Amino acid sequence: LVGWAVALLGIPGNWLNVGATAVYVQLVPAESSLSIGWRVVVVAAVLAVLGEVVELAAASLGTARAGGSRRGAVLALAGSMVGAVVGVFVGLPIPLVGPVAAALVFGGLGALAGAMIGEQWKGRPLGESWQVGKAAFWGRLLGTTGKVMIGSVIVVVVAVALVV
Repeated sequence: LVGWAVALLGIPGNWLNVGATAVYVQLVPAESSLSIGWRVVVVAAVLAVLGEVVELAAASLGTARAGGSRRGAVLALAGSMVGAVVGVFVGLPIPLVGPVAAALVFGGLGALAGAMIGEQWKGRPLGESWQVGKAAFWGRLLGTTGKVMIGSVIVVVVAVALVV
């Protein structure tokens, strides 16, 4: 669950879950009733790759479609990570899910700000920078949502493997 949660911050939480699952497989004897096989690790790894592809594609396509520069994309990525961390600490007044929702929203706002700064730095007018920033916001929001949803599937796959 920690790995799933940190994925909202732009940290590779799905890979943390794959690693934890691999360590579990290595440490728990195969004869144990709580053992799971390496197939579960492979399935989790394939899902983690899919999550990365979804996140990268959403973020890249959004920024590229709006005509964003490489500098804007890099600063959008940096801004999204900073924004997500700030969001966790600021939170939103929603019981239980406030910090998670804030990490998602603030990550998108950080991507927007980073992209706009990058585009302004390249000499683009404010209107064009705003369009690229909006695309970075939605790309980050949709990409992270997709990645976290796939992370949820990883958690369920491992949990089911433990029970079955």
